[in-house]
Amino acid sequence: MKRALLPFAVLAALTFLTAWQEAGADDKKDDGKGWMQLFNGKDLTGWTLPENPNPGAFKDVTKKEQGGKVVEYDGVLKKDDKVVPLWRVEDGILIGSGPSSHLFSERDDYSNFVFRVEAMINDHGNSGQYFRTRFGPGFPKGYEAQINATHGDKIRTGSLYPSFPSGGKNRDKITVMNMAPHKPDEWFTQEVTAEGSHIVIKVNGKTTVDWTDPDGTYLKGHFALQGHDPGTVVKFRKIEVKELSK
Repeated sequence: MKRALLPFAVLAALTFLTAWQEAGADDKKDDGKGWMQLFNGKDLTGWTLPENPNPGAFKDVTKKEQGGKVVEYDGVLKKDDKVVPLWRVEDGILIGSGPSSHLFSERDDYSNFVFRVEAMINDHGNSGQYFRTRFGPGFPKGYEAQINATHGDKIRTGSLYPSFPSGGKNRDKITVMNMAPHKPDEWFTQEVTAEGSHIVIKVNGKTTVDWTDPDGTYLKGHFALQGHDPGTVVKFRKIEVKELSK
């Protein structure tokens, strides 16, 4: 018995659908080892700003879209109505700039994970890789892995920023002071592993922090990226997470 041949148009449609599904999977998975991509290199899908991330600096925040997707958030300054870029995607890179703001993951339930970024910070710029943080304006309530090569703040990349009570008591154990493990305007990788109260930070594969928070201060929340001040230009070309068993 002969099998009926599918019409060319149907076959082409099925081929396209399969390719589209595989491409969609590739947007989320890295190499089959559990890594999920949080930045697709095209737009800000999966990320958001509070309605006004910095009420002291901005009177409003606007967004630009392409193909129904947000590709840029801009701030309207209170002092002169000037519009400044806050977060935008250019040539496959996520760029943060302008007065202080924080770009949050839409998901708010990250608990145990490896959270890794490939980033670059400008000379005298200051940023951060927040995890298990609360959504809202101002500086987030959560842990911050510092991103800073040469800013006036001497706490450098690779630090767990000591802005919480048990952190302040353990500054010598969780901070990298004065000398960053990378240069400004140089791509580097920072990786945060959080399992319960145990936090490990690595920069370019080298451990800079290995510490257990005795207070278990933050155990679940959003991820967030920081633009610290008007002089900052921070870039991310890869943002990914591998979730660990709870």
